[in-house]
Amino acid sequence: MRLSTATLDQLPADVVQPSYDRSRVKRGVVHLGIGAFHRAHQAAVFEQALAAGDLRWGITGVSLRSAGVRDQLAPQDGLYTLVVRDGEGERLQVIGAVMDVLVAPEDPAAVVAALASAETHIVTLTITEKGYKLDRATGKLQAGDADVAHDLASLDAPRTAPGFLVAGLAARHAAGTGPLTILSCDNLPHNGTLLRDAVLAMAAAHDANLRDWIAATVTFPQTMVDRIVPATTPADIAALADTLGVEDHAMVKAEPFTQWVIEDRFAGERPDLAAFGVQLTDAVAPWEDAKLRLLNGAHSAIAYLGGLAGFDFVHEVVAQPQARAFVETLWDESATTLDPPAALDITQYRAALMARFANPALQHRTRQIAMDGSQKLPQRLLAPIADRRAAGLPADALALAVAAWMRWQSGMTDSGEAFTIEDPISDRLCNAARGADTTQDRVDALSGLMSFRPDPSLRGTVIAHLATLERSGAVSAIGEALKS
Repeated sequence: MRLSTATLDQLPADVVQPSYDRSRVKRGVVHLGIGAFHRAHQAAVFEQALAAGDLRWGITGVSLRSAGVRDQLAPQDGLYTLVVRDGEGERLQVIGAVMDVLVAPEDPAAVVAALASAETHIVTLTITEKGYKLDRATGKLQAGDADVAHDLASLDAPRTAPGFLVAGLAARHAAGTGPLTILSCDNLPHNGTLLRDAVLAMAAAHDANLRDWIAATVTFPQTMVDRIVPATTPADIAALADTLGVEDHAMVKAEPFTQWVIEDRFAGERPDLAAFGVQLTDAVAPWEDAKLRLLNGAHSAIAYLGGLAGFDFVHEVVAQPQARAFVETLWDESATTLDPPAALDITQYRAALMARFANPALQHRTRQIAMDGSQKLPQRLLAPIADRRAAGLPADALALAVAAWMRWQSGMTDSGEAFTIEDPISDRLCNAARGADTTQDRVDALSGLMSFRPDPSLRGTVIAHLATLERSGAVSAIGEALKS
């Protein structure tokens, strides 16, 4: 049997269940990109609002690509279990906030209608860095992308997130429904501004008046989100079935820590977010930079160095004394580039991050973090490198992390195990990594694909690190870096 409304009464007594009447819930949120992170993060906040009696905040989930999540949730009436794990055990909660899941390629008109609905007040997005269809170098829409080109020509059946948003906003404008608050929840610096720019560019291609209305009335607050959400495995599903007595194919697992910081700039109705632990602020950027450069930057370094060394999980990597020392050294470098808010103690934050990384219950895979590196490195590693070099400071540890990403593009661990590069530009990355004759050529080719232009000294440091990685492996490279 599957988890569903009909089987809720069969669950163990200690499993938290929806305490509200789901039949009375309105669909106040549309979420684009309904993957595991949304279900473990933003949906859990809207679940709190529903549980507190504010029934305006049910979620219409949208998958922009595949039907996988819809097919997991539909037989379960949208219900799924959030499994929160730490070293002391786990807490189980059935989330009921997701009311529907639409699959955009199957019925784009239904997605536009959901965005245009008078009940909808907030749109949230977790579409990953590549989903914004923005050119890294110019900040403009990727005109060479086939889906972007399609949406620039016609919004009758949109394919991209900016296309769907503009189509939905056009329908709201025509109907007089009113503006929306649109919240990017992806790990991009100034994510609200980037999303706004993408939407305005798409709108300008179709209707200058619509573009002006969006610019004047629709808000795109900056946000920062934080929660470690490892990929669910078949073993996780089987173990949960043993506990629940029913199968849950849509379960998600997460650490206890969760954080959501939002610029307090809403266009209309919103729940009492502060009451549910969300931090509303006038300035998200300091929080955002600290998270991207400390948590995410270290995660990328751990993923590539640990993955090359043959470690499957983050906690296994930081259990190695030299690897832990290297992460601290990386943080020493990145921390100098931050201007943290008064409420954020960087020393305490670093200690808390290391404890989170060391949580063995999460089983957070290095290869999951290593995905889409070309989209992640600019904000996680290249930005603090640029700041340190501008200040005349070295960036040796950060340079090793970048070199490890470059080594990763070989598709081979230090022990000779082959793996698949998962990245939107994987073909170009592999060609650059494997087609170059020398280490220097590989550094230059891969740097060029990232619009990364290191000065001669930094270039030499990256080349030296990559040479060590290719010759002796990640463990030796870490040891050499710690000696310098």
